[in-house]
Amino acid sequence: MIQELFHLWLRGWRSAFEIILLSVAIYYGYLYFRGTRGAKVLTGLAIVFLTLTLISQLLNLVVIGWLVRSFSVFLAVALVVIFQPELRRGLAALGGHPIFSLTSEKRETVHDLAEAVTQLANKQFGALIAIERDTSIRVYEETGVTIDGDFSVELILAIFHPKATLHDGGVIVRNGRIAAAACIFPVSQRETLDRSLGLRHRAGLGITEESDAVAVIVSEETGGISICHRRRIERNFTPETFRQRIAEILLHGNYEETNPEKLAREVDLPPARDNPLVPDQKERSDDPLAV
Repeated sequence: MIQELFHLWLRGWRSAFEIILLSVAIYYGYLYFRGTRGAKVLTGLAIVFLTLTLISQLLNLVVIGWLVRSFSVFLAVALVVIFQPELRRGLAALGGHPIFSLTSEKRETVHDLAEAVTQLANKQFGALIAIERDTSIRVYEETGVTIDGDFSVELILAIFHPKATLHDGGVIVRNGRIAAAACIFPVSQRETLDRSLGLRHRAGLGITEESDAVAVIVSEETGGISICHRRRIERNFTPETFRQRIAEILLHGNYEETNPEKLAREVDLPPARDNPLVPDQKERSDDPLAV
């Protein structure tokens, strides 16, 4: 009797664990896919599949029921093909988590970056800087002009001077060196995103959606400082709070210990479509996001 109760409890515990695990997976899958084109496709497939199944069961339609059962066999493969961009971005985000990251920036580079961004903000020079991490972004480097120079405040200011030839586009920083300038980054075009968001900020979000890079944006109109990483944007930094936050992110020191909302206003956004554009348009000053 006791042994039967033990086996019953064991089976019940396993069932409860499976239910909890599936619930968590479905919930986070919903959070990841909502607001994307993939979500609409998934909803359409689910409606068609459930409708045909219900009709075939109620009316006892043998042929339609057989077709639905046959189609379900290939459904897994079809979902992988349809949601390939979303799955690729999700796996890249998982692999780029700080727990699995192998790359960290030198403190000297982080210090120089903070100083350069502070001076850019004070001068209201629009800027977009992407710091490469574990995931290579050489494909975007090829769209710009190769620099391959040591990172320095003076060089950054020269690149992003409004009258400089290379000030449009983004700068890629790799291993403490400026790899290229005037690069074209993929622009975030999430359907839930405010259309008035400036292209420079959209490009900063876009590069973080396609890789584990960290993007720093300085608004040309307001001098506001923003950080994009892990598919989200944090804004309204002061030079002091920016130094603190960028050090936490790039040096892996207390990466999530500081509440970002205490440093800057943060917006979580769903994934984007692939659409590379040149981030050379000015942000609109009346937009609460483009700061």
